[in-house]
Amino acid sequence: MSLDWWLRNNDSGKLILFQFPNPALWVFFAATALRWSPYDEVDTELRWIGSGALIVWGLDELVRGDAPYRRILGAIVIGWQVANLLS
Repeated sequence: MSLDWWLRNNDSGKLILFQFPNPALWVFFAATALRWSPYDEVDTELRWIGSGALIVWGLDELVRGDAPYRRILGAIVIGWQVANLLS
């Protein structure tokens, strides 16, 4: 197995390193940005929203990722977020 196989879409042959963020990542970015605001009383809720958005993103990558490394990345992000939520 070559590095090329890990990084390319099997159907189109396009190199898939980065993609434009999907809605789940935009929710994560917004929740993270809002956590930097001075309103500490919503920090816990924003943390859960951001983590949930990353889990949704990870599931999407795991199921529909264009390249094998993106599916593996999705699985890693899911595991990381679930571990963070349980700690």
